[in-house]
Amino acid sequence: MLTQPLTPADFEFIEDTLLQYGDDHSVLNLAELDGYFTALVSSPAQVDIAEWFPAIWGGQNPDWESAEQAKQFLELCVRHMNALATQLATDAQGFKARFDDTEHQGQTVTLAEEWCFGYIRGAAIGNWPDLPAEQAANLEKISWCAEQDNFELPADLDVQAHQQRASAIEPAARALHDYWLAQR
Repeated sequence: MLTQPLTPADFEFIEDTLLQYGDDHSVLNLAELDGYFTALVSSPAQVDIAEWFPAIWGGQNPDWESAEQAKQFLELCVRHMNALATQLATDAQGFKARFDDTEHQGQTVTLAEEWCFGYIRGAAIGNWPDLPAEQAANLEKISWCAEQDNFELPADLDVQAHQQRASAIEPAARALHDYWLAQR
């Protein structure tokens, strides 16, 4: 039960809760939360819940409407993290990040920026040490995307180059997970 993937209704509950309690300093959507959790389960050492949970909210837990809501949100977060950890450890090639898509000038464009921002947030909470050059290059593929502003895509966006960069993120995340797993 603790590694069972979440249902669409579970993800909707998480999204609604993030919107209800989020602010400019917190994780605001599923894509960012998925990236955050992917980095946490890929970290060189396990990160304690006392560190990663308040960090979702920018450092301070919300004033919950009810204890049941807090409990359900936490349980769903743990289940999603466990599902990600299991996926990455047993079938890394099957790992799919929860990127968003949008239409831009008649083309579907993958928006990975929020996922990457969450990943970088998770790596910071995980207190990742310096990486060897190959793994640092993988982290750079993710951090570059996290630094991009995706609120409005520029009219002159090179869609092919953007998609190529986005397609490099999942392999980079898998490589970073494998690297840290081998170090544990």
